[in-house]
Amino acid sequence: MKAKYSKVSVIAPARLHMGFFDLSGSLGRHFGSIGIALNEISTRLSVTPAASRQIVGPSSHRAGQCLTTLCQALGVSDQLSITIDTAIPEHVGLGSGTQMALAIGSALNGIYDLGLTVRQIAAVTERGLRSGIGIGIFEQGGLVVDGGRGEKTITPPVLVQMAIPDDWHFILVFDQRGQGLHGLQEIQAFSQLPPFSALEAARLCYLLLMQGLPAVAEHDLAKFGAVITELQRSVGEHFASAQGGVFTSPEVAQVMAWLAEQGAVAIGQTSWGPTGFCALQGVERTKTLSQQACERFAQFHNLTLVTVSARNSGGEVAVF
Repeated sequence: MKAKYSKVSVIAPARLHMGFFDLSGSLGRHFGSIGIALNEISTRLSVTPAASRQIVGPSSHRAGQCLTTLCQALGVSDQLSITIDTAIPEHVGLGSGTQMALAIGSALNGIYDLGLTVRQIAAVTERGLRSGIGIGIFEQGGLVVDGGRGEKTITPPVLVQMAIPDDWHFILVFDQRGQGLHGLQEIQAFSQLPPFSALEAARLCYLLLMQGLPAVAEHDLAKFGAVITELQRSVGEHFASAQGGVFTSPEVAQVMAWLAEQGAVAIGQTSWGPTGFCALQGVERTKTLSQQACERFAQFHNLTLVTVSARNSGGEVAVF
């Protein structure tokens, strides 16, 4: 199949994974999760037809793996030039793998005019085996809740999508020394975790449905943040045996505890970390507190703090 268009550009946003609801499927469905799309961190790439395959830019190895898988599955040529302008950092809890797969898949879909949906691309690349947040935020952005996996699930369905208020902002705390569990390590960790209580799963679902989501609708960051902090505490304690504590990085844990003392809410770790996150109201307050944290914890040379905002739109695909 020949390329139909001369260029496709894609923006795939990073996401915060704020937690699972039922890690053991004790209520009939496995996982189920909540997350938020981010504005400032994304994978941005463009694809054009070429005489031979060429990939340049950050995360080119991962992009190449995605390209091979997709081209073989879709029956299209990989004689393409891919330029990656930015890539979500790998294995730090921001959804880099899913977003790269969806970005490459969307680019192929556009340049060959294949007529695929985002979920068909995700299924080909085996994304959404546990969480559907990355797929949902590429589709729609904002806050996404997925319904986990049942017996016939291909990709976890999006149950809720809501816009995040413009004045809600987040501080991310990166630890440059390590990466969260991924690949075979992640699979092994899930298999070795103890059973998750059905009563706890029910409690978390109630907290989200009757407190967390209404708080978003009513722009009440304090109440939303309290629910996320509690969800993170519960799931973090369940994961503690696999990741060395509620937080993967002890230094990130110290910073997050201090940020909570200063009034930050929604305290947690995105996915397997090691990246921590918290939320505040107002961009200036967020930047000021982030700077204060940098000064207070200057001895932690491997930590980096970044302020970000929620993205209330999905991925972007431009065809030329």
